[in-house]
Amino acid sequence: MPALPEDKLDALATRFQYIEAALSGGASPDELAKLSKEHSDLSPIVAEINAYKKALMDRAEAAALAKGADKEMAEMAEAELEELDEKIEKLTQTIFIMLLPKDEADEKSIILEIRGGTGGDEAALFAGDLFRMYERYASLRGWKVTLMEESPGEMGGYKEVIANVSGKGVYARMKYESGVHRVQRVPATEGSGRIHTSAATVAVLPEVEDIDIEIRNEDIRIDTMRASGAGGQHVNTTDSAVRITHLPTGIVVTSAMKSQHQNRAQAMVVLRSRLYEMQREERDSARSAERKGQVGSGDRSERIRTYNFPQGRVTDHRINLTLYKLDKVIAGEALDELIEALITENQAAQLAAMENSN
Repeated sequence: MPALPEDKLDALATRFQYIEAALSGGASPDELAKLSKEHSDLSPIVAEINAYKKALMDRAEAAALAKGADKEMAEMAEAELEELDEKIEKLTQTIFIMLLPKDEADEKSIILEIRGGTGGDEAALFAGDLFRMYERYASLRGWKVTLMEESPGEMGGYKEVIANVSGKGVYARMKYESGVHRVQRVPATEGSGRIHTSAATVAVLPEVEDIDIEIRNEDIRIDTMRASGAGGQHVNTTDSAVRITHLPTGIVVTSAMKSQHQNRAQAMVVLRSRLYEMQREERDSARSAERKGQVGSGDRSERIRTYNFPQGRVTDHRINLTLYKLDKVIAGEALDELIEALITENQAAQLAAMENSN
């Protein structure tokens, strides 16, 4: 691993000291909010930098003792050197990861879209399984899930379901779920016990505010229509459903969950997120070469994972990781094991790219 950029570490420590002085020196309300956010962002890495520098000083002292005439002290210092070298290596790795470029959307909440793909009724049932998996996962992490739009399958599950998942750092973890999820199992309607394969597509879009992306009134057409569906509490009999068409891109968003006013607001949230993601994809395509080594680019056509019920296993094809705990994954309990592995792989790819560029 290359040496840490000492000049950058010093600059971060100096900036942190300046912010602390400014916060205690009576900053204006506008400055206070901005500086408090920056202080919160810098605090973890500055703590690691301070620990790293102290470990270097301790190592220098131990190295001097190891060369001394006192044999017993030299042996103790040698043992301490081994511990300090290990500590410095771990701190260096941690700081390198913290210095990696951050995705501007990582802290955002998300719009989660799940659609049943090939496989008919079984695909709709699987889409329902995935939605419940994410609901449970969100609950375990203290996030809030709000259903925005649903189109139930004829035998259960969903042909399509859209939800808002809100909380801190939702996109940072959930972005790895975008893509095609495949299931292999014996459907309840299959009398011969034959295994069927079906699929569902998951899209994870960062939720954006008005300030993130502008939508001009002249660029959208809004139609109202009568809501329809398989029945249930979310289906209206009034003309409250809303369809918004973004004319420049042809993106169409519908919402038929609540009142017309609420539907319009929800549809605009989804439209804004889809436009934001489109802009990100266009921008990132220009950097596609450097993204090739990264995991989870969010390509919705990419088959990312297979859930094999007969064998009780889940395989993530991007990192060739198989877990024989499908029941815990589908319950949301072990999903973090897959996500953590994807994050680690992505960080390793970024670190390798950083080394190659030096």
